[in-house]
Amino acid sequence: MQASRLLSILMLLQARGRMTTPVLAQLLEVSERTVLRDIDQLSAAGVPVWGERGRHGGFQLRAGWSTQLNGLTEAEVNALFLAGLPDAATELGLGSAAASARLKVIAGLPAAWREQATRVGERLHIDPVDWYRVAETPERLREVADAVWATRRIHLRYQSWEQVSERELDPLGLVLKAGAWYLVARSSGSARIATYRLANVQQLAIRDQGFERPARFDLARYWADSIGRFEAELQRIQAHARISARAAAWLANARLKVVPCASAEEAVDGWREVLIAIESIEHGARQLLAFGSEIEVLAPPELRQRIATIARAVADAHAPAEWGK
Repeated sequence: MQASRLLSILMLLQARGRMTTPVLAQLLEVSERTVLRDIDQLSAAGVPVWGERGRHGGFQLRAGWSTQLNGLTEAEVNALFLAGLPDAATELGLGSAAASARLKVIAGLPAAWREQATRVGERLHIDPVDWYRVAETPERLREVADAVWATRRIHLRYQSWEQVSERELDPLGLVLKAGAWYLVARSSGSARIATYRLANVQQLAIRDQGFERPARFDLARYWADSIGRFEAELQRIQAHARISARAAAWLANARLKVVPCASAEEAVDGWREVLIAIESIEHGARQLLAFGSEIEVLAPPELRQRIATIARAVADAHAPAEWGK
């Protein structure tokens, strides 16, 4: 544990610069006294770490000093961040780089850590694609990735829900969401940042012109905020429904958000009233109809009517021939 903690302190100081004892203790989940002992251990081992007292004090490494992972190429460094997503690394053209980077990092570890790293790789696998979905590999993914890495402006022809349009963009980052690739980009000449599905890109050209990334832009924070806004806009309608115990289990497996009705009585024979967020009347009807008679929609009336209409059409289309006699 101590060796792992010493390495963590070393990496934190190298990545963030000056850090205080309380902050290090909080990040490492140890006492401040333990941090001070670890700093002494690093110093005794020859690591040039020094501290300053006072309000703006803290520990830091000597200017210009850093540890080195010898032999790593630029592509391998990029691939390290995709170590848990081998398929994504391959789609981005970094599959072989990810494999070689992993070997180099493991080779440079102490024997005990090397065994642990191998064990994790053997026992943890990340699959980003949901059940019964097909992963998409957009034709121009690698070209877009090259523009993102090189901070190069791009011009593309894009098919949105409404129309095909020409766009000049500053590509800021790539996101892999449930097997689909998205580009986060800023419209050239403006501050507007938006999300584009790469499968909808029809033509692409990488410009020679570079661009300055927005100050303090955080891709993960942008994505979380945009997903929140997107879901809030889509799920403005709630279906008031009665669901059986079986439907409750199916809804949980489908990971649909279900909220018990506060005013509803306790479940009778396993049935209870809930609110289910839906995107629209049409989408909600097709979605809830999949649960058959295990769900009864009570409101809104237009949703209940749409489900009944579709159900009658399905029954007519699948009726045995003798029913028509």
